[in-house]
Amino acid sequence: MAEPPATKLPRTHRTRLMQIWRSAGWPCKDAVEIDLLAAGMITLHGSAEGRETLKLSEAGIQWLAAERQRNQRALSAHDRLALKMAEQLMGAGRIVWRELSLRAQIEPTAALQVEEASPLWPEAGAAEARTKAPWRIARPDLFSVRNTSVEAYLQPLVHEIKVSRADLLSDLRHDAKRQSYQWLSCECHYVFPAGIAEPEEIPEAFGIWLLHGDIDGGRLEPLRPARHASCTLPFAVWLALAKATPLQAEGLGAQAQLGAGDGAEPP
Repeated sequence: MAEPPATKLPRTHRTRLMQIWRSAGWPCKDAVEIDLLAAGMITLHGSAEGRETLKLSEAGIQWLAAERQRNQRALSAHDRLALKMAEQLMGAGRIVWRELSLRAQIEPTAALQVEEASPLWPEAGAAEARTKAPWRIARPDLFSVRNTSVEAYLQPLVHEIKVSRADLLSDLRHDAKRQSYQWLSCECHYVFPAGIAEPEEIPEAFGIWLLHGDIDGGRLEPLRPARHASCTLPFAVWLALAKATPLQAEGLGAQAQLGAGDGAEPP
């Protein structure tokens, strides 16, 4: 087998190669295709009717395969499971972000108990403290909304990825962290490999997705739905989403993305 080409291509060129591989190969006639043709990654074919199509060359196929293997080796188990879950969500018509930093408000129960036990706290200050809920920065592994133009249909979701029992149990011990996820979403789900925890160990308010088999070749199963609660995204969250870049499904063409899930009914 020939050695895979060592050519370095920008991400836009890699995405275009995948689009050509998955499509009928209609040319766009832009600068990206000129670069790919010059690099020998694609070839131009003409039909008897005068139509032109693009196909991946042997070098292009080898380059894509080698690039995929390099990416798989570079990703941790946590990253790979997160991307697998993200693909599932994008396939269901959702827009997905990874590792956002979002401000969330939580219940001040623990802090309030300490304050009320202190005799040195001024009465006026105590009354003011009862009205204020603390804020914290939440960093959900996956945050997603429906691809819709109707705000009531957005249904923001949080999916937390866990690849070990220790990581899962550590997360479950932090009540403030779980509260922040619930404040930001209509539903919150835990995603982990089968066998690392029993369903009854997860609080009933949280949904469960199980991974059966290995990460790359296994399948994801929704084991338990999450408790649904209405949620309206505050302005600060919208601003954070506007600054961030959502994940892109490699196999999703531009036409498939336009207006997907945009209708009278929830997608």
